[in-house]
Amino acid sequence: MTKSFSFGLLTASMLALSAGAAFADYELNILHINDFHSRIESINKFDSTCSAEEEGKNECFGGAARLKTAIDQRRQALSGKNVLLLNAGDNFQGSLFYTTYKGAAEAEFLNLMKFDAMTVGNHEFDDSEDGLATFLDKVQFPVVTANVKATAASKLGDRIKPSLVLNVGGQKIGIVGAVTNDTAELSSPGPNVTIADDVQTITSAVQDLKGQGVNKIIALTHVGYPRDLALIAKIPDVDVVVGGHSHSLLSNTDPKAEGPYPTMVDNPGGYKVPVVQAASYSKYLGDLTVNFDDNGVVKDAKGDPILIDSTFTPDPAVIARIAELAKPIEELRKKVIGSSETPIEGDRKVRRVKECSMGNLVADAMLDRTKNQGVTIAVQNGGGLRASIDGGEVTQGEVITVLPFQNTLATFELTGADVVKALENGVSQIDQGAGRFPQVAGLKFSFDQSKPVGSRVTDVQVKDGDNFVPIAPAKSYKIATNNFMRSGGDGYSIFKEGQNAYDFGPDLADVTAGYLAAHSPYKPYTDGRVTEIGATVAQAPAAEPAAPAPSARAPTSEVAPAPAAPAAPAPAAEPAPAPASPAAPAPAAEPTPAPAASAPAATTPSTHVIAAGDTFWDLAVTFYGDGTLWRKLSEANGSPNPRHLTVGKEIEVPAK
Repeated sequence: MTKSFSFGLLTASMLALSAGAAFADYELNILHINDFHSRIESINKFDSTCSAEEEGKNECFGGAARLKTAIDQRRQALSGKNVLLLNAGDNFQGSLFYTTYKGAAEAEFLNLMKFDAMTVGNHEFDDSEDGLATFLDKVQFPVVTANVKATAASKLGDRIKPSLVLNVGGQKIGIVGAVTNDTAELSSPGPNVTIADDVQTITSAVQDLKGQGVNKIIALTHVGYPRDLALIAKIPDVDVVVGGHSHSLLSNTDPKAEGPYPTMVDNPGGYKVPVVQAASYSKYLGDLTVNFDDNGVVKDAKGDPILIDSTFTPDPAVIARIAELAKPIEELRKKVIGSSETPIEGDRKVRRVKECSMGNLVADAMLDRTKNQGVTIAVQNGGGLRASIDGGEVTQGEVITVLPFQNTLATFELTGADVVKALENGVSQIDQGAGRFPQVAGLKFSFDQSKPVGSRVTDVQVKDGDNFVPIAPAKSYKIATNNFMRSGGDGYSIFKEGQNAYDFGPDLADVTAGYLAAHSPYKPYTDGRVTEIGATVAQAPAAEPAAPAPSARAPTSEVAPAPAAPAAPAPAAEPAPAPASPAAPAPAAEPTPAPAASAPAATTPSTHVIAAGDTFWDLAVTFYGDGTLWRKLSEANGSPNPRHLTVGKEIEVPAK
C-alpha cells in the first residue's frame, strides 16, 4: 500500500515494533442513514405516511420510532465494540412535520438517536440559512461540511466545521463532510453562504486531519453515489465514504440494488476504499464493519443495509411524542379532498426519467389553474414531486407529502426557442436521475439521451385547440411553473429571463388538491406527451399504473430503478461512471424477470436477445457465473448505457 503517512509516525511505529510490540488490527462499526426527508412517521410502499390500517397489516417501514429501535438494538449487539452513527444529510423536507415545525422536530428525534456526526444536505437550505440555523441551535451532535463557507454575516456562524476528530476505542477517527456542489441551484442557501468545490475542500480537510496524526478518515458526503465512486473515494488518504443524495440502495442480496455494499473503489494510493449508502426515507439502516491495519489502511470491509420493516417494534416513547407533535396538523392531514381510481405514480425512479401519472396530474393542475390567464404550457421538475399516492381516498396530507416545498405557482412568457432550451436542460442529466427532468402539460416532445447534451430534444409540439402543432421558435408563449424553477432552480436559468413574470401565485399543493377534488374520482394516466426515442419497452396502461409489489426485503417501488435512473446530479463536465453493478430493469409497472437460468455457458462466442429486466450484471452471472465480468459484455457491444439496454436488441456474448 502506498497510502501516505508521516515520517514521524513511521519512525514511532518502527520503534514500537523493534521493542516487541505487535501491530493490531482495528475494527470500526459504522451505522448510517441518509436522506431521512422528515419521514418521522412510518411510511408505506409509496413512501407516503403509513395508515393505521397498513400498520395493522404489518406493511409499514421506517419512521423515527422504528429507526430508533433498530439503532438501539444494533448498538446493543455491538456492545463493547467500536461504533459510530453517521448521518449523510437531507433530513429536511418531505412531510407535514417539516412543513409545520421547520426542522425542530427532525432535530429532536435525531438527538434521541444520538448521532455522532452529520453532514448537511442540499435540502437543509430549503428555507435558506434561517431554517438550518434553527436546526443547528437544537442538535446535540456535530455537523461537518467542508465546502459550506459562511460569511461573517451568516446566521450559521462557525457551527458547521470542515471536519472533526472522534476518539473511538482509543483511536482517532477523522470525519470530513461535503454537500453537492450544485446546492445553490437545487436549494436556497442565500447570499451569506457559498458552496465550494467538494473535492478541493475534502482534500484540504483530509490533509489537515493528517497533520493532527489521524490516519483513519471517513468522508461523510451528500454528493451522490456516482460522484463518490468517481472522485471522492479517490482523494488521497480518504479511507471510507459514507454517502447520500442519490437515495442509492446498495446491497449484496437484493438484485435491484445499484451496486454491492460496500462498493470497493481503487484509490490511487494503492488501497481500496469502501463506499456505502442506505437508500432513503428511514427505510434502511446502513451497517458496515471496517478493519484497518495499524497504518490506517482498510484491510477489509463488509456489511449490508438493514431493512427497517414491521419486525422492528416502534419505540413507545417516540411514538407518544410523534402523536403529540401531530395533533396540530391532524385535522389538515385527514381532510379527504377526493379519490383516485388507481395509484398515482410519483416514484423517484420514474418521475426523474420519464412521463409519469403524478407529473401529469401536477402539470395539468398548474395549466388548469392559469388557463384563464392565457397560459398554454406548464412545466414541473420531477425532483419537486416527492411521493406517490395510492388508490382510494386522497387526503390533503397526502398531496402535501407529494408537494412539501410550499412552492407557489409562477407564470411568465418565453419564446418557443427558449422553451426548447429549457427542455434541453430538463433532459441534460437524465442518465444521472437529476431532479430537473420536465413533467409537462400543453406540449409534447421527444428526446434521445444518446445524443450530446443540448441536442437531445426533438419534435416539440404545443397544443392548439384540440390539436398539437410544431412549436414556433419566435413566438411568445405563456408558461406556468413553480417559483423555484422560475428563479433558475434545477438549472432552468432560462426561466429567469422570462417576461411579465409573476412568482407569487397560490401554493402548488393547494392547486393540485383543488384540481384533484374537481376531477374526483381521478383517473391517473400517461398519454405519451414525453417520448424517449429508442425506448422500446411499453409503459404501463394509462389508467392502471401498477402498484409495486413487495419483496422479501422491501417494496419494489423503492429499489427497482426505472431505465436510466437513479443516480444523483453531478456536474455536466464530469459524467457519472457506471455503478459497479449496473441495472436496467423494466419500468416499475412490470415485474423484473431474472435472466433465464438455462442459458448456455459462454465457453464459445454466442449471442443473446435483450429481454425486459436484463442487465449486464445478471447476464454475466448467467453466462460466466460471475457478475463482476459484466464489462466484458459491455465492451463487446459498444459500451451502451448499462441502465438502458434496448429490449429486443441482439448482443454479442464473447467467450469467457
